[in-house]
Amino acid sequence: MKAAAPAAPAPTKAATGITGFDEITGGGLPRGRTTLLVGGPGSGKTVFAMQCLVHGARSCKEPGIFVAFEETSQRIRANSEGFGWGLESLHPKRLVLVDAQPAPDLIQSGTFDLGGMLAALEVQARQMGARRIVFDALDIVLALLPDATAKRREVYRLHDWLIAHGLTAIITAKADGGGTRTAGEQPFGFMYFMVDCTVILSHRVVLGISQRDLRVQKYRGSAFDENETPFVIGSGGFDVAIAHVSGRTDTATSSERVGSGVARLDTMLGGGYYRGATMLITGFPGTAKTTLSGAFAEAACQRGERTLFVSFDSDGSEVVRNLASVHIQLARHVKSGLLRMVSARTFTGSAESFLVRIKALTQEHGARCLVIDPVSALSKAGNELTAHRVAERLIDWSKSAGITLVCTSPLDELSATAGSGSPLHISTLADTWIHLSYLVQAGERNRGMSIIKSRGTAHSSQVRELVLSDDGVTLADIYTAGGEVLMGTLRWEKERAVHAAAAAAEVASKLKRVKLDAEEAELEVRIRSLQTELVAKQVEKSLLAQTTEIRDEELSQGRSQMRELRGADAAKGTPP
Repeated sequence: MKAAAPAAPAPTKAATGITGFDEITGGGLPRGRTTLLVGGPGSGKTVFAMQCLVHGARSCKEPGIFVAFEETSQRIRANSEGFGWGLESLHPKRLVLVDAQPAPDLIQSGTFDLGGMLAALEVQARQMGARRIVFDALDIVLALLPDATAKRREVYRLHDWLIAHGLTAIITAKADGGGTRTAGEQPFGFMYFMVDCTVILSHRVVLGISQRDLRVQKYRGSAFDENETPFVIGSGGFDVAIAHVSGRTDTATSSERVGSGVARLDTMLGGGYYRGATMLITGFPGTAKTTLSGAFAEAACQRGERTLFVSFDSDGSEVVRNLASVHIQLARHVKSGLLRMVSARTFTGSAESFLVRIKALTQEHGARCLVIDPVSALSKAGNELTAHRVAERLIDWSKSAGITLVCTSPLDELSATAGSGSPLHISTLADTWIHLSYLVQAGERNRGMSIIKSRGTAHSSQVRELVLSDDGVTLADIYTAGGEVLMGTLRWEKERAVHAAAAAAEVASKLKRVKLDAEEAELEVRIRSLQTELVAKQVEKSLLAQTTEIRDEELSQGRSQMRELRGADAAKGTPP
């Protein structure tokens, strides 16, 4: 029996340097193998391939060759300047661009093959020690071949050449229908089965908003994320959106507290927000969501922490002016450079592009604290499902970067309630959720504030009145009457009534005390009079006793004398 052949070793990975892509593939493209990159017009095939080559040449010491079958090398260099890759500093020892475009007036006579081009590329690769190579728009050349058999022959010729030289290769090809056809429906669908890795790029319009997505269709010998993942082409090139990557170590957490800018709110939270946590402030329009976020921004700047305030509703100057009316002074922090106000009303594109812009601005400013007012504006840039995923990635990114994030989100006054969360449904992801509401009493609206949740800390469950004044922002003490929380005028009237009743009770108490003092004095006088009368009676009684005693004594003496006199008469013989 013939022994089974040993299993092929798992492919090693060649990092692309593309944010997010290396994470979903577990390290990058298969090293020494071929990757097919398919996409429609404007999907970013050339940008992806060039960025991979630049990263290899600059960071991995792997020189590369870019073979252009469609655009000229001069145009590719010009288009790449906007990404800041510095191609000129890499040319010609680490990165070479080869023009291989068919002439526009080419008249084909007879057959041709890729053998001559591959021979020239072999010499170039040997001279510079190339480890990576890109064939951009190979389908342009294949279209010149007379039939499918010839096309298949040349593709296999190219594939064998790549394997023989151990090059990490990317072949880009156009996908009809925006990249929605299956492999068998594509003009050169057999390449899908030949290569070791296939990446599909798509560019479509969803609800009037441009959306770009990437999907790894196959990756031989390696696990990968099979789901479609959004991406954007930003100032630095490709940026693939990823959330929490499986197997990634947890983000370090902090027990440090940072002030919210409202002292009594800090007390309700047990000391303030946690450093690096995410706070969500929800409420109806006009409930002071921006005011609370502005108070946090001012407190952060007073601690000397660089802060970014992104406003989707107003210009930065308007926010600064409006908050000054409640004694939140942001102008001096803007002038010092600690605070940067950004109006996002000019942002255009998908929710993913918004996130990329916000991340770039935060990193550029070096911010430790970030305010987004309101974060629900992301749902306007594309469908709600996409915006929710973007919000998830925003929170995950801020936590991994140790940035304290405060987001506001308005509620629809006609349909939303505190229990329904925010429009993006990120209330479950936020660490602290503060809800602002109106309480209408006696024809008056008053602002109420409650803490719905605050993870990792004890917090007050009371509904407190949020008071805005020229002196600043504060929370009034809880005040209830008959089981109802009173605010505003009703609270003031009730307090006045209670104070008046207390004053009247105090007066009555004083009068009662005076009356009791008078009665006590009267009783004391009566007691002293009775005591005097008692003494007099006692004296009289004593005198009476003395008088009686003297009289009895006198009578006794008189009787004695009488007896003596009678006895004397008897002794003289006087007859009786």
